Parts: sequence; structure tokens; C-alpha cells
Amino acid sequence: MSTNTHPDPAPGPAQSSSPSRRTLLKLGAASLPVSFMGASPPLQAKTITSPATTPFLEPLPIMPVLPSRPLSDAAFALQPPSQNPNRAINPATLLPFEGRGDSHQLREKNPPQYFYAQRFGAVPPVSIHPQLSKQVCFWGANMGGSDLRTDRPMTPLPTIVSRYKAGTNTAILVRRFNDLPMGIPSGGFGKNSISTHTHNFHSAPDSDGGPCDPGLGALAEDPRTQGRFFFPGQYYDYYYNMKRAGFTNAKTPDGDVRESLGTMWYHDHREAHTAENVYKGLAGFHLVFNEHDTGDETTGFRLPSFPRYDIPLLITDLLIDPMTGQATIDLLDNDGHLGDKYVANGKVQPYLSVARRRYRLRCLNASPSRYQALYLVNPDNPTQVIPFWRISNDGNLYESPLLITEMKLAPSERGDLILDFAALCAPNGPAAGATRLWLENRLIQTDPRNPSKLLAPPGTAANAIVELRVGATAPDASRDPAQISSFAPITLAPLAKPVVTRYFKWGRKNGAWVCNGQPLDCTKIRFTMKRGRMERWIHETGDGWAHPVHNHFVEGRIISRNGLVIGPGSQEYCRKDVVALYPSDKVEYWVNAVDYQGVYPMHCHNVLHEDYGMMLLYRVNDTGDTNPEP
Repeated sequence: MSTNTHPDPAPGPAQSSSPSRRTLLKLGAASLPVSFMGASPPLQAKTITSPATTPFLEPLPIMPVLPSRPLSDAAFALQPPSQNPNRAINPATLLPFEGRGDSHQLREKNPPQYFYAQRFGAVPPVSIHPQLSKQVCFWGANMGGSDLRTDRPMTPLPTIVSRYKAGTNTAILVRRFNDLPMGIPSGGFGKNSISTHTHNFHSAPDSDGGPCDPGLGALAEDPRTQGRFFFPGQYYDYYYNMKRAGFTNAKTPDGDVRESLGTMWYHDHREAHTAENVYKGLAGFHLVFNEHDTGDETTGFRLPSFPRYDIPLLITDLLIDPMTGQATIDLLDNDGHLGDKYVANGKVQPYLSVARRRYRLRCLNASPSRYQALYLVNPDNPTQVIPFWRISNDGNLYESPLLITEMKLAPSERGDLILDFAALCAPNGPAAGATRLWLENRLIQTDPRNPSKLLAPPGTAANAIVELRVGATAPDASRDPAQISSFAPITLAPLAKPVVTRYFKWGRKNGAWVCNGQPLDCTKIRFTMKRGRMERWIHETGDGWAHPVHNHFVEGRIISRNGLVIGPGSQEYCRKDVVALYPSDKVEYWVNAVDYQGVYPMHCHNVLHEDYGMMLLYRVNDTGDTNPEP
């Protein structure tokens, strides 16, 4: 399996035996020592500016699709996947072969049919821009081969593609090997014990990739007992049954088609180290197709075909230390992190050559703290107001496409766009005469705790994420979004009346980020949802801070924002797994849990806030409670 060895089962240098962050939070954030956080960056992030770079010099990378493998493959042959974790001791590492501690819940209903492997390791020196030094501190994953010298880790991570198919078992299993380096990580940040969370997927806790296990507490730091994360020299089998929510209902054995998910992403979720590990490169897309959103523009809803005209776009912002030439992050700044270089699919401000036809662009805000307000801009005529179609939010199709001119994305939010370059650039189109368009973030943000309400002027090169270079006309069998009146049967289900109301106040106390006055305690479950019972959650923030709140496992509906009802035509009229709280917001959110039982997290997705305590654990079972202020 792994090419790494671990002769001493005691925690090594990168598996620090120092106190966990959750322990130190009880003492106050000021108690956090540099040695706990990892080597201090050479310069504090707030005091530096990245070297200047010329935009649009290189093409946008498109991440390869992870291939499935037979069980005879070397990744599985010696240690076949099983429902129960493989806790036998590997004589080469003196650790259990598998880092998983729990059996796969309900796997017997849909045993996995397709098998995938990934090996997480250090990315070889890689160029993110020809005018910058090659980056030597990134981590990533490969395409599943056992030799990292020939099948090299990459970031963003390979794209995983799976499928719902009614009446058919399409369940998958992804075996992830931890081949990350031992010792002090390059760049001085990164934690090499990892937990891979597929953001928004309907999974049991054993495969959710959560940050901590309440049954273990501090024992999770010990490779012999461990919690949700796994250590170098181990693998972890993640099981995804590819059934929509509601599959345990005898009337809907494939789940409710209205719960179909589409654009998801997977990323590291190591408790207290999510920010640095994701910033270091541990993030990628997981796309799900179905009988209606098929990936083939000649069938179903006839959306642009994957992969040629369906482009995943992972957007983040990096800060480059001018002294070292390397990406840097100040982990002692628990307000958050803002970079000054936009990076799309691993390149600083790339370009994408497009034909005059329709494309699907799947936008993901993977930034640690930066909010986005995305616009299409003609840099050669910035006064043009250019509309575009939005078809999804947080991986869920709308009931029908929305024509918009701005798309806001808080950290971890997603939005799928349809861009019709033939219509936009036609002589009478809104971008008439354009040969290039910029996807531009115009939202001004100088404080990592919150964005301003101001927009930068259009056509500002530093704010462009990618340049779309419009070429010749090409055949197009996809459907014009203006002619799509409904994405039925993928619609919104009627809402049951909530039985329980809970209040969540997201704020700050004693130097830590908290919810209802308490920071994360990995041994404490704050409330319990009853399966099948609708709940009403009131999310609120104050003190001028913004928090994108993400709940694992369950999706809900935003009912109102600051007293205004969210209805048809709103970009938030859909199922969502992220509630974006802007300064002083109060949002009503209704949510219902079905199928799986167990413990899940809810947290702020400004990942520095999360790492500094802004997270809680909740349980799902058949009893529930009515605690109004968890």
C-alpha cells in the first residue's frame, strides 16, 4: 500500500503531541503557541504583498477524472474492502491498515459497485504562474497509482464523477491512502493526519469526513485509537451509496428525486487544521449526474456536455511571500486569511478559450475567508451590463434557470452558470463586439472577518479570476436556458411544519469564535435532531462579522432573511447546505434529517474561524430533543 513507513507508532513531528486546539481554546486564543500552530511563516500575512504578475498568460487547467479500478487492482487486492474497518496491524507501519473506526452504515442495502483509489502526497514543484517561483509546499492526490513518482499527486485534486440511476445500484467506494510526508511540513504549515469531507453529500458519519469523533476526544490524536482522520501509512475507505435522501422510505428506495445533488466538492476537514490543509491544496470536485442532468447535451435537460463544455472552476485566493516565493498563510490570525492572487484550478488568473456556443461553468468559492460577487465583464467595454443564467446553488438545480447579472458566493458556496457566448457576443447581444470576457469578483474585502458592501469598478484586471477568450462558432446541441421553463421532476418539495425551533448566535468570546457562547468541544454533542421531524433554525450574527454556516449531512431551505421572505426568483430559493450570514444578518432556515443516524458537525466555513472553535456537534437519531439554544 503506502510507500511511507512508520517504524515508531508514537506521534511524529508532524503529528504533534502538543495539546489540541480545542484544549487550548478553553484557555483563550492568546495561549496558542507558535510551536502548536507549526513553524511561523517568514512574514506576517497582513504586512506583505505578493509579487506582481501579468494576468492571463497560461490556460486554465482542467482536472482529470478519477478512474474506477477493479478489485484485482493493487490498491485493493491485498486488503479487500469490507463493511467493517480493517483494524489489523500493518507490520510495515505498526499501525492499523485502515484509519476508519466505524462500520459503513446501511452498506448492506447497496454494496459498492465501483471502486476508486487516491493517494495523498506532496505535489512535486509546480508552477502556478510563469513569473512566480515553483511552489514546493502544496499537497494533493494522484489518480490512484501506487508509485507517486510516476502517478504524481496534483492540486486541485482529481475530479470524481458518480451517478444516480433509479432502479440500479451505482454505489461507489473511494479508498484514500495517506502518503503525506512525515516531519515538519514544507512551508511551515499543514497537518499530515487528514479527514476527507465530501461537502454536501448524504453520507453516514463513517464516510462524511467529519473533523472529530465525540466518543474519543483527545484519543483521536493517537493513531492506535484515532477518530475521523487517518495517519501516514494508513488508508480510509469512504462509502457513498449514490441514493438520494429518503432512500430508507419503502416508497422511495432510490430516494426522492427532488433531493438530487450535482456539484459537490471534497476537501480536508482535519479538526483544528482545516484552513491550512485546504490552503495547501487538499480540495477538488465531486460531480453527480442523474437521469435528467445527464452530462450529455443530447439527453435529459440537455445541459452542456461534460467534460468538453462543462467546466468545474475551483476559485481561491493565495498570498505569496516575496522573500520565499511561496504561498503563505498566517495561522495565528484567527480573523481569517485574504490572498491577493486569484487562483483558478491551480493557476493564477488563467485564460480559457471558448467557442461561440453554450458552456456550463461550475463555480466554487474555495477561499479560506474571501466572499465573492461574480460578474461577467467586457474589459474592452466595461460599461456593458452582461446577464447570464444561473441554474444551481450549493449543488442543487433551481426549479428553473434564473437570469442574473451578479452571483454572490460565500466561502464554500457553489453556483452553476450557463454562459451562451454566441448570444452574448452577437452584434445585438449584451456583450456585442467582445472577443474576451472576464469572470470578475468585484466585491471589495479588506477585512477577513467580513466583506464590505462596496463594489470595485468593472474591468479591474486584478479582480479578474479567468479570461474567457471567445473564438469561432461551434455546434451546440444544448438547450437554450431561456426555453427551459422547469427542471421538473427536480423541484422543491412542500415544507412540513417545524416542530422544534433552535437559535444559533455566531460570535466571539474570550478570543475564540463561538456559537451560543461556546467554542467547539469534540466530546460534547450540543443537540439531537429526530429523524423525519422538521426543525426551524434561526441563525444570527452580530458585531459586524460575517459567517458562512455549513451543516453536514442535511440540506435545508432558507425561509427568510432579515424578515424578508425568500420566494421564487431569489437565488436562495432552493435547497442549501450553506447559510451565508453577512454582518448583522438574521436568517430563518428549515431543515429535516432522514436515513442515517450519528453525529455530525455544523460550523463556520471561514475556515480560520472553524479552526478556532466556531463549530458544534449535533446528533441524529429516532428520539431527538427540543433544546432551543444548543
